[in-house]
Amino acid sequence: MSEESRRRELDRLASEIAECRRCPRLVAWREEVAVTKRAAFRDEDYWGRGVPGWGDPNARIVVVGLAPAAHGANRTGRMFTGDRSGDFLYASLWRTGFASQATSTHRGDGLELRDVWITAPVRCAPPANRPTIEERDACRPFLDRELALLEDAVVYVALGGFGFGILARRAGISPRPRFGHGVEVELADGRILLGCYHVSQQNTFTGRLSEPMLDELFNRARTLAGVERPNCPQQ
Repeated sequence: MSEESRRRELDRLASEIAECRRCPRLVAWREEVAVTKRAAFRDEDYWGRGVPGWGDPNARIVVVGLAPAAHGANRTGRMFTGDRSGDFLYASLWRTGFASQATSTHRGDGLELRDVWITAPVRCAPPANRPTIEERDACRPFLDRELALLEDAVVYVALGGFGFGILARRAGISPRPRFGHGVEVELADGRILLGCYHVSQQNTFTGRLSEPMLDELFNRARTLAGVERPNCPQQ
């Protein structure tokens, strides 16, 4: 597929994700949050829809999280944007040469990703950050189509056990490999599944996941993907 065709298909998929209303519970929650808002963001217009993946369409590395945060991506409309988890993630991507800047605050902030695409198995913010099995499965076709379009990807970085399990199941691995930070699993098609602790505050505030740990993992992903680091003086 040509790059132009790939971009067009990814844009079409993004529109479908944004307009999806398959899961009544998730639709109700994402829209309620968008109306009630958090006090700190009361003057902002929340996205309040399904959140598409984003990044470099020619990415060699795909980062897979869990679901949009209620006052993060559900507010900004971009994965891992506008919350503490995203702050931690994008700062590492910048330090390791995958992002053009260290912060991600809103869709028009000028951030660009190189060789990386960021997505999630569930596209709407779930209550208590816990989607049901039915909601997970309803979203599955979006991820399948997205990963099929990202045909240059050779490394999947799963942020947390949820994404790790979905990617392992999608690859037909049985029994499922045990999740852990830094775990590497070679898939049948030659791609690599790389486990990473999630960038949630529960992990980053307690030190379970540190900046050096995340930087080391993304540098490992770069090596596995065969991607050279750009010559960026600020990094």
